[in-house]
Amino acid sequence: MTSFAALVAATAILVAIPGPNVALIVANTLRYGLPGGIVTVLGTTCGVGLQLALVVLGLVAAIAVVADALTWIRWAGVAYLVYLGVRTWRTPPADLGTVGAAPAMFWRGCLVAVLNPKTLLFNAAFVPQFVSGASPTPADFGLVAAVYLGVLVLGDAFWALFARLARPLLVGYPAIRGKLAGAFLMAAGAGLALARRQT
Repeated sequence: MTSFAALVAATAILVAIPGPNVALIVANTLRYGLPGGIVTVLGTTCGVGLQLALVVLGLVAAIAVVADALTWIRWAGVAYLVYLGVRTWRTPPADLGTVGAAPAMFWRGCLVAVLNPKTLLFNAAFVPQFVSGASPTPADFGLVAAVYLGVLVLGDAFWALFARLARPLLVGYPAIRGKLAGAFLMAAGAGLALARRQT
């Protein structure tokens, strides 16, 4: 039980540090409201879940061998975030009363999460530390991954709620709202571009 408490605490700290997923969640919440942010959270959670499935299945060992070859995936993620940021920056401001969650929010969130190989390698190093037992089973890994994912969902939902609370302050400044959302996305792309794979 102590390892689960440590897992929850460590994951909560990680969620408090904004990365590309959080930047997308905040940007979409500012632009589309809380529904857009929550749909994005579901998408990023799905993407991280796919990465955790690779960890649980033990495929990360093979991925780590060719990690340098995965650099192009990181740059695809950078390009996608910058593209979204520039597009959001240049899109004319919309009336907040008529803007709703776009169906693409889920898939954008999933794509941004999947296109970050650094999180895959991090998860491969992070999650096994909380699996107890001399010879852990895939079920043990799955349980830890489920707890980790659950804390991520709650933490990311809090980020969406935070952005939702800040959104009314920007109602009278639609141009600034769009620029701010675009800047979040471009900054996330820059952060992903500058991130180095941990060895």
